[in-house]
Amino acid sequence: MTRSGTGTDADTPAAIRQLLLRYAESVLAKDVEAFVALYAADVRVFDMWNRWSHDGRQPWREMVQGWFGSLHDERVTVAFSEVRTRVAQDLAVLHAFVSFAAIDTGGATLRSMSNRITMALARHGDDWKIVHQHTSAPIDGETKAIFQR
Repeated sequence: MTRSGTGTDADTPAAIRQLLLRYAESVLAKDVEAFVALYAADVRVFDMWNRWSHDGRQPWREMVQGWFGSLHDERVTVAFSEVRTRVAQDLAVLHAFVSFAAIDTGGATLRSMSNRITMALARHGDDWKIVHQHTSAPIDGETKAIFQR
């Protein structure tokens, strides 16, 4: 299986590979609007932090603003691996492992975590929008989330 910089398989359409690249770039830039633009207006996100779901782009934007705002001078790199997609005409499902690493202004890694991500995508013209996203991490026997793979 061929891998690209986003860890996608050879069958992943270029537009979906671009979506993952924009995801990583907007997180690194802490660009709330670019990040939120990847999502459909009626998106539902099952995130790992604090809430069962974020229903709609505005609640998701508020979470992202809080996340990016909490970083101060730090930035976050994002790397996808073992990306697999199943694409139908106007719908696609993507699942992968994703790693986040907080870096300081000198580029040193301060902390990192990995989790699992599943996205349901809908075609919007030549582009794709995330209509559902679910992130998770396995839980060990002591009911603590495992953030390193």
